[in-house]
Amino acid sequence: MKLCILHVLHFLYKTTMKTPILKIFFAAFWIVITQFTPLMGQTFTTLERAQGYAHRNDTTYFVFDAELYAKNPKKVVVTGAFRAWSTDMEDATFALQSNGNPKVWAVPVYNEGLVKVKPSSPFKFRVDEGEWLSPPNNTPNAEGGNLVFFKGVKPDAMYAEIRSANTIWINFEGKDIQRSLNPADYRVSNVRDEEVLIAEVFPVGAKDAMIYLKDSLNVWKNFKVEFKKGKPLYAWATHEHFFRTLYSNKDLGANVSADKKTTDFRIFVPRADGVTLNLYKNENDAEAYQKVAMVADENRVWEASFAQDLKGVYYDFRIQGVEIPGQPDDVIVSDPYGRVSIDSFGKSRVWYRGIPATPLKNGIPKMEDVVAYEVHIQDFTDQLPVPQNLKGTIPAFHKSGLKNSLGEPIGFDFLTGLGFNTLHLMPMQEYLNYPDDVWQKAFKDDPFMASQGVNLENYDWGYRTTHAFAVETRFREHGTEHGAQRDQFKGLVQSFHDKNIAVIVDYVFNHTGENMEGLHHIMNFNGIDMTYFYRTKNFIHIGEYGNETKSEHRPMMQRWIIDQVKHFIEEFGIDGIRIDLAWQTDEQTLHKLRQAIGEDKIVYGEPWIGSNDPNYENNPDWDWYKTDSPITFFQDDARNAFKGPTSAPRNKATDRGYAGGNTAEREKTMMGLVNSYPEEMHPNRGINYLDIHDNWTLADQFANFEWDGRKGVDEGAFKIAATLLFTSLGPIVLNGGTEIMRSKGIAPDFPSQIIKRTGMSPIYIKGRGDTYNLRTPNQYVWENVGKTKRSRGSYADYKGMQAFWSGLMKFRLSEEGKVFRVGMQQRDNYFRFITPNNAHLLGYFVDEKVFVLINTDARNQSFEHIAVPDGNWQLIANDYKVDMNGVEAPYRYLQGGKDHNFVMPAKSVRIWIRK
Repeated sequence: MKLCILHVLHFLYKTTMKTPILKIFFAAFWIVITQFTPLMGQTFTTLERAQGYAHRNDTTYFVFDAELYAKNPKKVVVTGAFRAWSTDMEDATFALQSNGNPKVWAVPVYNEGLVKVKPSSPFKFRVDEGEWLSPPNNTPNAEGGNLVFFKGVKPDAMYAEIRSANTIWINFEGKDIQRSLNPADYRVSNVRDEEVLIAEVFPVGAKDAMIYLKDSLNVWKNFKVEFKKGKPLYAWATHEHFFRTLYSNKDLGANVSADKKTTDFRIFVPRADGVTLNLYKNENDAEAYQKVAMVADENRVWEASFAQDLKGVYYDFRIQGVEIPGQPDDVIVSDPYGRVSIDSFGKSRVWYRGIPATPLKNGIPKMEDVVAYEVHIQDFTDQLPVPQNLKGTIPAFHKSGLKNSLGEPIGFDFLTGLGFNTLHLMPMQEYLNYPDDVWQKAFKDDPFMASQGVNLENYDWGYRTTHAFAVETRFREHGTEHGAQRDQFKGLVQSFHDKNIAVIVDYVFNHTGENMEGLHHIMNFNGIDMTYFYRTKNFIHIGEYGNETKSEHRPMMQRWIIDQVKHFIEEFGIDGIRIDLAWQTDEQTLHKLRQAIGEDKIVYGEPWIGSNDPNYENNPDWDWYKTDSPITFFQDDARNAFKGPTSAPRNKATDRGYAGGNTAEREKTMMGLVNSYPEEMHPNRGINYLDIHDNWTLADQFANFEWDGRKGVDEGAFKIAATLLFTSLGPIVLNGGTEIMRSKGIAPDFPSQIIKRTGMSPIYIKGRGDTYNLRTPNQYVWENVGKTKRSRGSYADYKGMQAFWSGLMKFRLSEEGKVFRVGMQQRDNYFRFITPNNAHLLGYFVDEKVFVLINTDARNQSFEHIAVPDGNWQLIANDYKVDMNGVEAPYRYLQGGKDHNFVMPAKSVRIWIRK
């Protein structure tokens, strides 16, 4: 009955399209019908619930089974290629309803002829705060981290590609499409809908043809090919034939010669009619003092040279003639290779090449030796006792001699005393920040934004790069000139190198900041030529984060990725990189990157969230995952086993992993310790961790009350989690501040995201689960350093926890800790596990040199008849302390070669080393 009503309404809606009032009426009525009675007698099969959709009588139902996802959401929204991957959580058209059944949610989408949602279209569910949900294990239609509508069924489609001034190659997909050789069945037109006459159509293959045109085309312009026979199809002809081979190795950007006598400007713009270089004396000048018409070489690199040193001059480019439907063909862009950018929306500035920091005297740590510490410049420095002009800046980050009111070393001295060997800086490149005047107009007097430290300026972690070669403007010492941040960053690298600590930087080249918050900014690539630099379809961006950079079949984009990493190595002296959402950069580019920067450099990254381009996902030479990963990847399986899910914990018994008492995770914990998951052929394949920036902090996950670590933490379980991490094989990375139980408890735990608005864009606030744009929750509370439970106002032993974690770091990097720092596969009994019937208990000998016992139970438990290998064993870790000189506790010394019994206190650890 409902479907009949829907069909009638849809027919009426189509027939009244020319009557605005009726159109609005029926559109509104359609939404009411579909949103308030979404199921109306519909039930879904097991297969339909598993695959996430059902299709019946021209209606597609997106179906979400809460049990399959182990979620209990309050909001469910579907998005995908059919919505251009919109991130709008408020669009009621795609909001699923539970209709009284809290387990099964659904929303109908009228899909006559499979036109709106096409076969093979990827889609995904998002819940509550906007959390993206990956398909459950064994989902039949999962691919590349997405669900796929009618997976394997190719929709009727046409592809067109310009091959020469007179030829366009076309290809048809779909079993029902019959290619024609009759020119009358085709139409070719330009962006102004002016027809281009066809002379002949030649067969190439059964599904391919070549259109030969009567008149020559400008091959850099856009032309639309329409197929008029049978089911109408169209495609904009791409420039792939030319794009995939264009390449130049000339220096790009603005470069002053070594002798300071000349300055050269170069920018790669493949399809422009003209490029003008504008030079300005001041950053806010509206008019250029000099305009120079640039000249293109045979590889479409536009050049201008000056016989003078232009260091400090501001500049941008005017690009003319690049056709992008819906976008002006005369735009101003900044330099994607610029060394200095004035925030995201400003001009570029000419600056000298840098001289890197001196190398580490003992060399870069090998991957298996890496103990990395992730930290953000502003989070770390906001509450340091430094002058206001240094708050949130690079110079404050490595300022020595700072102490808190308890006299405890903080800041740089705190970091260098912890014991890690690799500093992992969150993005340092220029990233999207909205102008202060726009921001303050919207939020200056907003109480919530003030409470989160973001009412006066836009704060962000930086995973939205806009200028990959420039150091973030807002990290420079306030009051210094634009460009000073480059020397300041080199100084930071040098300070840590002097302490023999490597420095790596977070890189985000899978997407850029030009299309965040659903907007389309013209900063550089969008204006230069979005069809070259990004994955697009018919001039629409593809990507969950607004866009996806196109590394495959784009030699100059591949070069951009490699150049930005080499730039930070060669001009600042960094020692490696972490890659954000690396899965969206093709495997071949990542292999080339590794070769280009040197095998000694540290490289690891995220293997999650594949491309939303089916051409990428369907090519095994580009698409990759853990089993064929070209880099060391974040091992989320070990993380989940050690300490539970990354966000929104609700059940203390199950959501804190093995460390928190979930005995079902013991076997997976053992696999995580040995790095023996199926895709880990050796320990250096995955990097283990507990929490990272966009997770709930470990302190909040292990909080005693209200999931707020400020009110106290289950410190025994917390230390067990740390012990598991530090006694696992291969490299590890820590979320900075975990060692002092840094909490994000001040951030709200939203049931769903909220949306604030500036005059430019919506701003999505996600709360405690992802505090990427809330400043106060991420800050280091330096006054906690040195506090114990006896300190006034303290709910936790911050001093003891810091000492415990620092002790573990020093143990791992000691001679005895070498047993964990192995990169190659070890013998089967390298880890010898002890697994009593009580699954709360776990013990292990590592290479017969280190002995660990763990009790995750809330009660005392016993290990009995444990055969300790020959030798003298010394206890170096108990529940309070890790000390390579030994700790005072029962079982301080063990005589090997016989059995021992051990009584383990509740939630406790013990570590012995063989002397």
